[in-house]
Amino acid sequence: MPFNRILLSSTLVVVALVVQVTVLGRLQLPGAVPDLMLLTVVALSLVYGPTSGALLGFGAGLLADLAPPAEHAAGRYALVLCVIGYAVGLVRPDNGRFRSAWGPMLTVVGAALGSTLLYAGVGALVGDTAGQVDLSTMLFTAALYDLLLAPFTVPFIMALARRAENDPMAVEAGGGPPQGTDVSSGWLSGGTGLRIGSQRGGLRLRTARSRANRAGRIKGVKGVKSVKKL
Repeated sequence: MPFNRILLSSTLVVVALVVQVTVLGRLQLPGAVPDLMLLTVVALSLVYGPTSGALLGFGAGLLADLAPPAEHAAGRYALVLCVIGYAVGLVRPDNGRFRSAWGPMLTVVGAALGSTLLYAGVGALVGDTAGQVDLSTMLFTAALYDLLLAPFTVPFIMALARRAENDPMAVEAGGGPPQGTDVSSGWLSGGTGLRIGSQRGGLRLRTARSRANRAGRIKGVKGVKSVKKL
């Protein structure tokens, strides 16, 4: 993994862990807790792909396992985030863009549900039932909280990751217009995040062409008049 990826990912994971432990973990919410660590892994996996996503997920989960006041067995959440990071990296579009905002939203919901089920399943296999509550409540609240938090975190993290990779995602390879929506620039725009810029560019180009055509017509008219005078 390149050094810039390691440095940026480590910084984001540590910041997410601090916020998770000191702020989100202290919220008295029913059911689950908003999982900023999961959203960080999801955002980075959508940029870096499955292999890096699995490595980042394992490292982030291991830090969460060892950070107080963790009450579960060490390695439990590391395995969960490793699988989630790999799976999210697999569903990443080839060009890095989703065609609508539904893509990243469904990805976050799937990651929240999958991580909750995996966490409960691994706990049942190793006999670790600390903090176990109703699974249906955990599934619903985890998906809801993560989906509400995602628009304020995932686009920002993805934008940072793309900037570190020198990948602005402004145009397609070959210089063509973008064929989808980059989640880091249009999360809730309904699929219009990058198309607005292309539409503006198209309008400008059309305006320039119309002015050139008008100028050509005026010159043609003047030329005809001068010929008639002669």
